[in-house]
Amino acid sequence: MQQFVIEGGHPLRGEVTPSGNKNAALKMLPACLLTDEPVILRNLPNIGDVRVVMEILRRLGAEVEWVDSQTARIHARNIAHTSIDADLAQKVRASIVFAGPMLARCGRLDLPAPGGDVIGQRRLDTHVIALRKLGADITLNGGFQMRAETLIGADILLDEASVTATENAVMAATLAKGTTILRNAASEPHVQDLCNMLNAMGAQIDGIGSNRLTITGVERLHGCEARVGADYLEVGSFIGAAVVTGGEITIHDADPQYLDMIALVFERLGVTWDVRGQDIFVPSGQALTISQDLGDRIPTIKAQPWPAFPSDLMSIALVVATQSAGAVLFHEWMYESRFFFTDRLVNMGARVTLVDPHRVLVQGPATLKSAPHISSPDIRAGMAILLAALAAKGETRISNIQQIDRGYERVDEKLAALGAKIERIEAVETQFT
Repeated sequence: MQQFVIEGGHPLRGEVTPSGNKNAALKMLPACLLTDEPVILRNLPNIGDVRVVMEILRRLGAEVEWVDSQTARIHARNIAHTSIDADLAQKVRASIVFAGPMLARCGRLDLPAPGGDVIGQRRLDTHVIALRKLGADITLNGGFQMRAETLIGADILLDEASVTATENAVMAATLAKGTTILRNAASEPHVQDLCNMLNAMGAQIDGIGSNRLTITGVERLHGCEARVGADYLEVGSFIGAAVVTGGEITIHDADPQYLDMIALVFERLGVTWDVRGQDIFVPSGQALTISQDLGDRIPTIKAQPWPAFPSDLMSIALVVATQSAGAVLFHEWMYESRFFFTDRLVNMGARVTLVDPHRVLVQGPATLKSAPHISSPDIRAGMAILLAALAAKGETRISNIQQIDRGYERVDEKLAALGAKIERIEAVETQFT
């Protein structure tokens, strides 16, 4: 097993370019099943979850090949199978979004229970409700048996603005008969990337970027070339890494149009940056003082559906808060296990109080100390721990780093290029805290 060995206390300096959006790539790949023509996807991150989704495509019968380090060609000329391997399904949550394209293209899918990060229970009811509205017959038996003789457009009000349920419904609706109106739809950047790709394939989707999508079904879709946008979660992570180390970096091709709410929240922690075209510049000498609410009240940072602050950046913002003067409450209402990694930060010297499974109080600034052995429980918590290690003086060893690799492409190489003292080593795996 591999580990990261980090010698903290070194300011990051230089330039970095983020990889493509993981959450967009994991949906744009299954969308290739909607046509029997080749699709070219550019700026694709070569990370663990993407490789698993590619293998699912291969097992279903699609031709999948890397054209270069960031470009893949997917040709689902024929779909030979309509069931997904249970071991592969368990590795990624995104296995659920094969439902929409497979029902639209083949009229059936047998899907074992999806896996992914262990950050709490994530309901799948919204997927089932939406697909049933379109005419799918879905039976639950440990997994999902899905059948659809014909998909018919419908007026669908999602009971929550679920990203993956929105994406499933949109993909299914592109080849459904008639018009589908999808209300309370998610509008995250990766949802927009998917919808723009589908339109490039000949779909008719209006309202992209809003919470109301209108999809007019077409008879067939064709091949296309599409680009995966910058991963704004990676951008936010590198901003956090620069800040907690007292560094100064430029992030190229950052798609700053998606960073407005992130900028507002980071500003409350005393962090700002400059937008320079498609790049952002994170200067050193940040204020790192938490802005109190009116009446000198402790502020609350709460994860909400887009365009509010994204849940997947809560762990990163939390580590930044440990270095900011003042107190702030983080409220993660979506996932009850998101903050269970904070005991590791406490062991490193952070002043973090777990109020309940959904809320933590952070008081800063705290001097972080290195940890001889620490484990990464999931993608975002793993990256947060890595940020803490970069800020702490001394040597920290992080195990279970395959979790970080699932969401961040060559993160150690990118950090090393910025001056971080980080090394990937082979090590005998033991039980770490």
